[in-house]
Amino acid sequence: MPDVRLASPRGKWILLTTVLGSSMAMLDSTVVNVALPRIGRDLDANLSALQWTVNAYMVTLAGLILLGGSLGDRYGRRRIFVLGVVWFAAASLLCGLAPTSGILIAARALQGVGGALLTPGSLALIQASFHPDDRSRAVGLWSGFGGIGAAVGPFLGGWLVDGPGWRWVFLLNVPLAAVCVPVALRHVPESADGGSHGRFDVLGATLGALALALLTYALIEARGGTWAVVVSGIAGLAAAVAFVQVERHRADPMLPPDIFASRQFTAVNLVTLCVYAAFGGFFFLTALQLQVVAGYSPLAAGTALLPTTALMLLFSARSGALADRTGPRLPLTAGPLICAVAMLLMLRVGPDADYLTDVLPALLVMGAGMVTLVAPLTATVLASVDTARAGLASGINNAAARAAGLVAVAALPLLSGMTPDAYRSPAAFDAAFDRAMPICSAVLVLGSALAFLLVRPTARGCRRLECRTHGNVTAPPLEPERRT
Repeated sequence: MPDVRLASPRGKWILLTTVLGSSMAMLDSTVVNVALPRIGRDLDANLSALQWTVNAYMVTLAGLILLGGSLGDRYGRRRIFVLGVVWFAAASLLCGLAPTSGILIAARALQGVGGALLTPGSLALIQASFHPDDRSRAVGLWSGFGGIGAAVGPFLGGWLVDGPGWRWVFLLNVPLAAVCVPVALRHVPESADGGSHGRFDVLGATLGALALALLTYALIEARGGTWAVVVSGIAGLAAAVAFVQVERHRADPMLPPDIFASRQFTAVNLVTLCVYAAFGGFFFLTALQLQVVAGYSPLAAGTALLPTTALMLLFSARSGALADRTGPRLPLTAGPLICAVAMLLMLRVGPDADYLTDVLPALLVMGAGMVTLVAPLTATVLASVDTARAGLASGINNAAARAAGLVAVAALPLLSGMTPDAYRSPAAFDAAFDRAMPICSAVLVLGSALAFLLVRPTARGCRRLECRTHGNVTAPPLEPERRT
């Protein structure tokens, strides 16, 4: 039985290590959007390249995050975590030195692989190391510090872009890794699941990531209308069908189909797909809108986004308590509607937009909607399956959110009529942004309707979260396995 106490020196070192590791991935998921206009200018990249700069990372992270946790159970959680940190730092270095957009995109895909190893690994280390009496508090501290990292990400990204340059958005990960790795090797005990002897679902993970990559390519490049787009789309659908078939027939699937036998689990994941598709498109385009159209500097744009994550950090724990009293249907129905209003309020953000009257109201409403929605969504996912499968359910929900976000970043510019050079023209981008926000709002309304129609209204539909504080806007909290 793990016996490290949180108050001990070793416990503090373990917590520091896991927070540093997870913060690398958490920061990266929020800082890059702010740097996109400067990246596009310096590398002479069009809008498609900027979409891939975001999505190459998300494809590999979403496709491999479930496999990453299994690797740690089999080969040692510390070993896989350290491998993930080193991999992530090496890919970050390549991103920071990239001379072309093509190399940057390839390096971002490699970053996602590292993120898939270290993100579940950091949480697994806490679960495997701390005494049961301290485990819940350690997980709470881990999620709280990670939430702070997510919150300061846009601000830090803007400061780096305005100061030493956008390359430091990536290069910053190298010194963090240089601290994290030796501390992990010296102070974190190794652990593994001795009963984990099944075959890894490498084929399933490969097919899932391939389907996401091909469909993303088809959506991003659809404006060209080439045969490559058609072939990519068909191949992506074929890979998705093959993924489902492989998961249905494997003895140890990465994504067990029987978990979707729970109507509640299926319903909440459908809501997740809708709301995080809208969130992904919103934060991708808003960071560009504030800089390209409103004339904000990267630092001002990053700072402008702080209220949303600050509200989540301050009130996410209380929203979970609300769902305990009311049941999950009310917050899962109301939250997306509040966020839909926020996206329509963003239509006020145009040339020379005033922050206090045009930008801040929309972001405050957005934060209120996310506070209402995110914690109850995760709690309902966990409660919809057996306790022993809570970690798996959380991982699936997290991966679904990231997949929805990357599809939105790929599809929304196409649906709103953005040209490849739209971000270089304030008037063209503003017009497309005004078409994109109602689309995001409509997707949120769909998510609200699904929650109202499919989610059971009883208070028994929620479960207490261990990751009580949360500030990441790209995916719901990643909850740990329930250990005794």
